[in-house]
Amino acid sequence: MLFSKSGAPGWLVCFLGNPGSEYARTRHNAGWLACEALEADHNIHTSRLRFHAFTGTGVLGGAQVLFLRPQTYMNLSGDAVQPAAAFYKIPAERIIVVHDDMALPAGKLRIKRGGSDGGHNGIKSITRRLGTNAYPRVKIGVGEPPNPEWDRIDWVVGKLTEGEYKIIAEAAGRAVKAVEEIISRGIDSAMNLYNR
Repeated sequence: MLFSKSGAPGWLVCFLGNPGSEYARTRHNAGWLACEALEADHNIHTSRLRFHAFTGTGVLGGAQVLFLRPQTYMNLSGDAVQPAAAFYKIPAERIIVVHDDMALPAGKLRIKRGGSDGGHNGIKSITRRLGTNAYPRVKIGVGEPPNPEWDRIDWVVGKLTEGEYKIIAEAAGRAVKAVEEIISRGIDSAMNLYNR
């Protein structure tokens, strides 16, 4: 059942990233690239500061949605998601988190119904604050370090090259379409379309 196009949001979509200019165009901010794609393609703006996040509301996939871009650091992302979800009484299965994933090749998408955090500190924080890991994720691949001895944190907060940026920005646009598919037709449909 979809919620009406007016009134309180029935879905929450959270785009993970780190605030601050030093984190712009880094691998860890792939979720924020998806937020930029949403704003450009759907004329939705995340500019109101609430719940430790820049927020906006709009219609996506036929439903009224609250969009969140946390202004906490990544490892405190749950401090934005949990109060927003509680305020609007949005259940975990209607909270979609868009984030980077090192285990996926750069530009590949993977939709998950829930499950483990895969070592991602933003997901760890959200799971801890919500008290459940049963919320959908849209993961944007950023690739692994080319050398296994590289520090993984340095890799994810490293700046994207121009070539990497183009690949991941294009994937971020597809991530928004995946979110829309989850809301409008369900997660199974989105998994069939985007988990390739």
